[in-house]
Amino acid sequence: MAKIDKINQYILRELSRDGRMSNLELADRVGLSPSACLRRVQELERSGVIAGYRAVLNPAALGVGIVAYIGVGLGEHSKAAQEGFENALQQVPEVVECHNTTGTIEYLLRVECADLPAYKMFHTEVLGMLPHVTSITSYVVLGSPKDLRA
Repeated sequence: MAKIDKINQYILRELSRDGRMSNLELADRVGLSPSACLRRVQELERSGVIAGYRAVLNPAALGVGIVAYIGVGLGEHSKAAQEGFENALQQVPEVVECHNTTGTIEYLLRVECADLPAYKMFHTEVLGMLPHVTSITSYVVLGSPKDLRA
């Protein structure tokens, strides 16, 4: 595993802000020669600290008008019930994140829909129809003053 010293922290911070910047620009920002910077980035990639690079999408440009976090409780706590729920969600495009949690609910979902009628349809005709789902608690996002994914 790569050592996460102060320079590697700077490299990771800069790449998380802009993964497409050139090695030359990155080296300048973190105070390294281009060759030393490239070696560090390659080691961070090889060791799995940097798992990949991706595009940040604009939800509004994609027609997403509603983002909600949904707490889901299951009536049965068996492995089969959890696997069935998780497998069903793999086929649902509105669910962009699914987290198995501790506490009073089993899952926390991040859902993106076009508008309120689309969210209602997802809530009642998709999520509400899944076996073992006994509770659904929705938290509609009004704003995101801090979102490091954006």
